[in-house]
Amino acid sequence: MTAAATVSNFYYGAVTPIAAYLMACFGAALGLRCTTRSLRGARRGRKSGWLALGAVSMGCGIWTMHFVGMIGFNVQGALVSYDPAGTLLSLAVAIVVVAVGVFLVGYRGAAPLNLGMAGTITGLGVAAMHYLGMAAMHTHGTLHYSAPTVALSVLIAVVAATAALWAAVSVHGLRSSLGASLVMGLAVTGMHYTGMAAVSVDLNGATATGQSSVGLLSFLLFMLAGPLMVLLIAAVIVMFDPDMMLGDDERERPVSGAHGAHGAHGAHGAHRATAEPAESGVSGESAERASW
Repeated sequence: MTAAATVSNFYYGAVTPIAAYLMACFGAALGLRCTTRSLRGARRGRKSGWLALGAVSMGCGIWTMHFVGMIGFNVQGALVSYDPAGTLLSLAVAIVVVAVGVFLVGYRGAAPLNLGMAGTITGLGVAAMHYLGMAAMHTHGTLHYSAPTVALSVLIAVVAATAALWAAVSVHGLRSSLGASLVMGLAVTGMHYTGMAAVSVDLNGATATGQSSVGLLSFLLFMLAGPLMVLLIAAVIVMFDPDMMLGDDERERPVSGAHGAHGAHGAHGAHRATAEPAESGVSGESAERASW
């Protein structure tokens, strides 16, 4: 005998969606700054390193957002648990598909065809990460998905990934990158909760009376520890690289000043050059008069 269960994504109120959004923004901001650094004349080996760090940051940010959001997922009358292998597989998928997209635009640029291909691959991969994470979840019931809502979540993932990859190679200023990361975080979090809105659960037979919040929370926090450490390490690398914390405006000001000084020096030199022939002419005339 089965019965439809009441499903909630906000077991802890607004805490989990806000925290999930912040994690998505954090990963996006780090990914954008690392990709920007790779495009600023870095040598080939270092360029690959910066792109890889950016991909790992974005992938970990997206995955962390997903599982922070899942902390607030609750099926009334049922226990929820996760398969560790499936959970880690979803993390690997998130990092790999983001890396594919980042390396495509990092080396081939943001031409429409290349950007569309990279965004589609990455967006489908992010959606796959989400639903792999859902498949790793076990409860005393059967999960069902609304096909139109799933399709909408996949579409949002593709659009968000395409916009993120475009921003990664097109937005270079510090303030612009931070603004873009806020928009990207909103899009990725919106994709997550759209996917979660597609879920319904039918409970099977006798079930537990509620969610074992302590055990579930302990497991999720343990799984989140690794990606969070990666994000913190990436943040330290970004903060201690001077080029990473400067926008284009700040980097160009000294250069503009140097050009201005060079221009003034050149004008002064030109003035002296025009004055010297005149002085030579006067001296020659004086010498000629003296000879007479």
